[in-house]
Amino acid sequence: MGDTLEFNDIYQEVKGCWNDGRLRFSKQSVVYKSNKTGKVDSIPAPDLSLAQWRRVCLGHGIKLATNNGHIYKYDGFKETDQEKISAFFKANYKVELVEKDTCVKGWNWGTAKFSGPLLSFDVNDSPAFEIPLASVSQCTTGKNEVTLEFHQNDDAEVSLMEVRFYVPPSTGDDGTDPVEVFSQNVLSRADVIQATGDAVCIFKELQCLTPRGRYDIRIYPTFLHLHGKTFDYKIPYTTVLRLFLLPHKDQRQMFFVISLDPPIKQGQTRYHFLILLFSKDEDISLTLNMSEEEVERRFEGKLNKNMSGSLYEIVSRVMKALVNRKITVPGNFQGHSGAQCITCSYKATSGLLYPLERGFIYVHKPPVHLRFEEISCVNFARGTTTTRSFDFEIETKQGNQYTFSSIEREEYGKLFDFVNAKKLSIKNRGLREDMKMKGNENYSDSDEDEHDAYLERMKEEGKIREEGDESEGDSDESFNPGEEEDEVAEEYDSKASASDSEADEDDSEDEGKKKKPEKKPKKAPKEKKERKPRKEKKVKDAGAPKRPMSAYMLWLNSSRERIKAENPGISVTEISKKAGEMWKQIDKSRKEEWEKKAEEAKKQYDKAMKEYKESGGGASSSAVREKKKKGGKAETPKKRKSGGEKEKEKEKVGNESFKSKEFISSEESSSESDHGKSKKRKSQSDDDDEDEEEIASTPPTSEEGSGSD
Repeated sequence: MGDTLEFNDIYQEVKGCWNDGRLRFSKQSVVYKSNKTGKVDSIPAPDLSLAQWRRVCLGHGIKLATNNGHIYKYDGFKETDQEKISAFFKANYKVELVEKDTCVKGWNWGTAKFSGPLLSFDVNDSPAFEIPLASVSQCTTGKNEVTLEFHQNDDAEVSLMEVRFYVPPSTGDDGTDPVEVFSQNVLSRADVIQATGDAVCIFKELQCLTPRGRYDIRIYPTFLHLHGKTFDYKIPYTTVLRLFLLPHKDQRQMFFVISLDPPIKQGQTRYHFLILLFSKDEDISLTLNMSEEEVERRFEGKLNKNMSGSLYEIVSRVMKALVNRKITVPGNFQGHSGAQCITCSYKATSGLLYPLERGFIYVHKPPVHLRFEEISCVNFARGTTTTRSFDFEIETKQGNQYTFSSIEREEYGKLFDFVNAKKLSIKNRGLREDMKMKGNENYSDSDEDEHDAYLERMKEEGKIREEGDESEGDSDESFNPGEEEDEVAEEYDSKASASDSEADEDDSEDEGKKKKPEKKPKKAPKEKKERKPRKEKKVKDAGAPKRPMSAYMLWLNSSRERIKAENPGISVTEISKKAGEMWKQIDKSRKEEWEKKAEEAKKQYDKAMKEYKESGGGASSSAVREKKKKGGKAETPKKRKSGGEKEKEKEKVGNESFKSKEFISSEESSSESDHGKSKKRKSQSDDDDEDEEEIASTPPTSEEGSGSD
């Protein structure tokens, strides 16, 4: 048999709630560590006096008793564990593991026995149930009744509120009342706080952050009494889990944090931490309300009768001696500013996060303490509001997530190195390492590497469009609202060009020589800012070869029907999303096949485009663009017309058929006869084919339409 026996998933009952943990039997001691609180119970092997094996609700359990009267119960063992545990106890502890049966008759009449911190209710010398007297909060008596009230545990789904015992009326040999005897036995061992006697010392008007306010702290031998203007709290030292002494970031104040389980209560509010704030400059001289011999005997040199120094040092020293627990301070971590903490926000409240040697603690509202052993993984995430900060997320093994946000970007390197040194699992390690090498300039979420099908398609089409624009020597027109109207001179603008005024005169002559009444010119207009020249609008060539598709689009077209078949009723947007996910998971070799197909399609497009241009394709559109460039102001957008002009133009369009440019130019000569007109039309038809092709491919402009009038 080995030197140790270890068992996982062993449960300990704490005020009606089962807390799991690990139990280890070694030659020197029995050690149990709670997974919930991290609290360690150690029982030295020489102190063991009793060991019982029992049948309980969670299988089988062990009850251990010590020489000083403490009882420990651990449940969750298997029936097969009894043999090896019994042999280990005999060999190492010299204690017999006795099997004890529990009475399950359901009788409610029996004998109450007080043994150490337990009240056992026995039926026929077999225990029916046991009550740990440390869980009793109050004991009241009646005529023939004793009522026990219990401390409540917030973690328990169902809590036992009280138990009443009926005590038969009888008189003992010495004439005592059995009800009073029963009550005294309970109160002598119950966890009922009674402020009897003088306090060891008193600290006046200490600033407390949680619960908020200023309190007088009275130190008693077994509990701590907080006396405020509104509320009082009594905290037994047995409920104190840990003590922390943390320096503030300003280096002028100190936090003293007391972790409590169970927490202190005020109505529906629970305070799991007691946080005191001290100034480093505040000093105190303290005298304990005890004799020097008593101080030496009780505290063994940890405290003196007369002490002086900084207030936070004296308070922490007294608490450490009374609670008998170590004080945790920050380790070797140093932030960007040299402080041992990081400024951040938790639940919309700013505070300080302290990386400790075995965990993290956040103060102060609400306080959070996370041990490394209960952390599943951590995550560095992009800040939600700005790239100047990032978020630090901690996920526990129980599935809870804590997000500390608005951490300065400069703190990233120090925090990442600390987390890495503590060997904590980092969810997005790859991205963080990359970011660290770049000097912490970019912060991104872990899902940034997901494939965006729409974005990739747009990028590919944009590249092809740019290549096509360069080859044709043209570019798309940028949409600038308001610029088009500014480029066309206003009708009554003092800076209107000569060409505009001429066009106005022509229009007025065509309408029957009607002149509009001249309006007074406007006052000197404000100087307009020079705007960029308007880009030429691209004319699409319908006969040009179609641009090739990207590798992703080729694959999508071939896989679209298969995706629809595998996902009946899927929408178009969901198809794109599903295709993006599938494209991301495709092997590199398969992607290369589609990329080769895309390259072949690109080559075929280039070849077809070259042949198209050599055969004269695209020449007409180029000629039109050249003509527009030479025409200057005549090619500006169509000028606004008045209501009368529009009606007149509609009548002419209805009465006359469409006239080509040749017909319009021949009609402009008013001196020629009808014979001359027909002759000119005939001679015009004998022009070369190139001019005809140019005119036929060009739609009539607004000026030509006005000239036909």
